[in-house]
Amino acid sequence: MKVKLSISMEEELDKRLEDKVKDSIFRNKSHLIEYAVKSFLKKEKMEARAK
Repeated sequence: MKVKLSISMEEELDKRLEDKVKDSIFRNKSHLIEYAVKSFLKKEKMEARAK
């Protein structure tokens, strides 16, 4: 089940996300942000295991 979030970010970062969506496989900014968070959490988990 997906939950709806509201976030704030700098305008320039939002513009960069929009450009990424236009030039990539992401359906929209929500898809891109979800992918980025999952990637971050996976990397964090792998780093914790390496310690």
